[in-house]
Formats: sequence, structure tokens, C-alpha cells
Amino acid sequence: MLKRISAIFQAKANKALDHLEDPREMLDLSYEKQVDMLRDVKRGIVEVTAARRRLELQADELRNQLPRFDAQALQAMKSGREDLARVAIERKASTQTQVEGFEAQVAGLKAEQDQLVAAEQRLQAKVDAFRTKKEVMKAQYTAAKATVRIGEAVTGLSEEMTDIGYAIQRTEDKTAQLRSRGAAIHELLESGVLNDSLDGSTALDRELDALGRAATVDAEMERLRTQLNADTPKEVLK
Repeated sequence: MLKRISAIFQAKANKALDHLEDPREMLDLSYEKQVDMLRDVKRGIVEVTAARRRLELQADELRNQLPRFDAQALQAMKSGREDLARVAIERKASTQTQVEGFEAQVAGLKAEQDQLVAAEQRLQAKVDAFRTKKEVMKAQYTAAKATVRIGEAVTGLSEEMTDIGYAIQRTEDKTAQLRSRGAAIHELLESGVLNDSLDGSTALDRELDALGRAATVDAEMERLRTQLNADTPKEVLK
């Protein structure tokens, strides 16, 4: 019994979900998710590009310091200060190392940026293709649904038309019942089995009244015949 009840509830739940589910909404949701992914990729490209640009600016600043170290070393040598010239050259070497490190990082970010751009282009093409396919599928679904609705309406297979057919059938049944009941009541009233509550006469009274009315009508007809014969000239009668 419990399994049967569970199966019934599951069937009703599935039917309710089937009515609520709209594949067009699912297509739109899938498209929105792809657009969000594309937006994230573009945001990542912007962030990587900004980071690469910052490193390039720092590398340029350090690179612009290299000639100054050369000038300092040369000036120190002219002044006989080889120790200072060595310090300047060491600073130049350290700065050059930093520049090379920045350049390596810039190259890595540039490669990552290129990969993101390529991925963004592929994803953009995928999103555009899905959008076109989505609209085609939505149009096909709408047309198919309209065809089914029209077919159900014509054949009376839809739930709405079934309800209408049931209402018509119930109305016809109720009308037939009322007609049968009315005919039965009329027959019972005529036969005297039932009495009219507003009319205190019995069936016998109504029968006597009918006989009295018939006698009155017969007497009136006889009076008219006698009057007609009296008014007619005898020659005409001959």
C-alpha cells in the first residue's frame, strides 16, 4: 500500500514538474552561464594585461638607470676612485639582473595573456554559436508546442478540452435527469398520486370539475345550435 501511494505521489510530482519545466528557460540559463564564463575570461585578460604593464613600467625605470651607473663609474675612474667605480658597476649589474627578472616575468605574463586571448576568442565563438542554436531551438520548441496545443484543442485531448467535455456531459446528464423528474412529477400530478400544495382539490375534485366543464361546454354548444336554427328562414331550410 505504501509503495503504491509513493508511486502515485511520484507520478503526480513528475507530472507537475513536467508542466513547470520549460526547456526554453533552461537554454537561456545555459547561455547566461556561458556569458558569465566569457566575462570572467575577459576580466582575467584585463588583469593580466594590467599586471604585465606594471612590470614593464618598473623594468623601464630600472633600465633607464643603467646609463647613470656607467657615468658614475667613469667619473670615479677619472677621479682615481676605483672603489667607487666598482660600487657603481656592481649596482649596474644588480639593476641589470632586476631588469632581466622583470623581462622574464613580462614574457611569462605576455604568454599567459596570449593564451587567455585565444581562449576568449574560442569561447566567444562557442557562445555565439550556442546563442544562434538556442534561438533556433526555442523557436522550434514554441512551434512544436503550438502545434500540439492546436491538435489537442481540435481533437479534445487537452486537459482544458477534457474539462469542457466533462462539463458538457454533466450538463446534458443533469438536464436529462431534470426533464425525467419533471415528466414524472407531471404524470403523478395528472394521475392524482401527488397533490398540488397550493391547490386544495383532490384528483376526484379535478375529475368532477372536468366533467362539469365538459357539460357546460356541451350545453352552450346546444344553445348556439338552437339559436342558429331559429334565426335561419324556413325557405332556406327547405
